[in-house]
This record gives sequence, structure tokens and C-alpha cells, in this order.
Amino acid sequence: MAERIRVQKALSQAGVMSRRAAEEAIRAGRVAIDGRVAILGDRVDPETQVLTLDGISVVIDPGIETHLLYKPVGVVSTAKDPQGRRTVVDLVESEKRLYPVGRLDADSEGLILLTNDGELANKVTHPRYGITKTYMVKAEGRMTPAEVRRLVTGLELEDGPAAAVSAHLVDATAESSLVEVVMGEGRKREVRRMFSALGHEVTRLVRTAIGPISDPRLKPGESRPLTQEERRRLLAEARE
Repeated sequence: MAERIRVQKALSQAGVMSRRAAEEAIRAGRVAIDGRVAILGDRVDPETQVLTLDGISVVIDPGIETHLLYKPVGVVSTAKDPQGRRTVVDLVESEKRLYPVGRLDADSEGLILLTNDGELANKVTHPRYGITKTYMVKAEGRMTPAEVRRLVTGLELEDGPAAAVSAHLVDATAESSLVEVVMGEGRKREVRRMFSALGHEVTRLVRTAIGPISDPRLKPGESRPLTQEERRRLLAEARE
């Protein structure tokens, strides 16, 4: 069992707010320990107890890590690969045992989370929570407005119907089209198969956001820790 620390210190050390602001949040009844409203003077065990602020859990266990990675093309979204290919885990320096949150196929690139935070992983991957993923898609040929609308109204694929939450034509030439697509689920190669069903093969697919989280500064192969504020924004977007 870890040393029990005062709640306001736990919130401050987690980077959520200053101690003074934490004390005010406690007085206002916004903080809870294992579902019980905390009071000033309460202590919490970072490793075994759940601390929440406004109903959203705060990571106070130093053993919990989450990283935001820009996955390059050719890297697979698994912890290990039987074919010996480079994995997303290979690209993040950590002493913890991290796992990718969801998948991004080897031919695609962009943002993916790696974590040992079970709550976060479940809420980001399970469709019931409604956390969207945003993609910038480059496809062959000029797409018409009607075809872009079809992405939203729905297409029948071999494993059932598929539809985007939204789709926006960013640019189009006779040779190619650039479309921003927001998806609410992530079946295998679903976005690519939707475009293919419309007769436009995808030549590049970049995931640019996970829910409200994005970082245009990250380059392929680069990663950084997810902040507590970003984690809170991500969980706040999850439907209950």
C-alpha cells in the first residue's frame, strides 16, 4: 500500500490544479474518494483508491502512464508482432507495460494512444461511449458532393452498414480528393473500405484527432505524455 496523502496534495501533484484551488474544490463538494464526497483533511491512497473531480477520475497513481504517439506508415498497432515488424510500443520510451488503445492499420498514420490506464482505454475504444476519431483522407479521383454525403448517410459493406458521423470535402482535383472524416466506430479498415465502395481508393489516411485530442506539432514517430487536462477532456466527452 502506498503512503496516503492529503487529497489537495494529490490533485496538485497530478497537475490538475493548485493546492489552493483543490481546497476550494473540496469545500464545494466537487471531489470524491471511491464515490464518497471528500472533505478537507481526507487522505487518499494513490494506488488503490479512485479520486474524482466533477465525476471524472484523476490519475494519481504514479504507475499509470498514457502517451500520444504519431504512428508512422508501416508500424503496426499491437504490443507484439509475430512477423517481427516494428510496433507502436517500440516507439514509446517507458518502463511500464503499455498497450495501444484501439487500432490504426499499418498502411495508415497518425495519432494513437498507448496506456496502462484501463478506464481510459475502455472509454476510448468501446463504441457505446461515442468518442470519435477524425481522419484526413486522400483518395483517387474527384469526389462529388453527393459521394461525400454518402459517407454520412451510409454504405453497405461486406460486414454490415457503415456511416461517418460527418464528412467534409477539403479539396478536389481531377486526380484526387481530400476529405475530412469523423468516425464513431473503428471496424477494420472501415474508412478505406467506405471510400473503395464509392470507387475512390485511399492513397493516404491520417488520423488527426481522438475525440478532442490533437497535436499538429507531432511528427511521425514522435510521442509525448498525455496531460491530465487532456485526459479529463477525453473522458468528459464519453457518453454514459
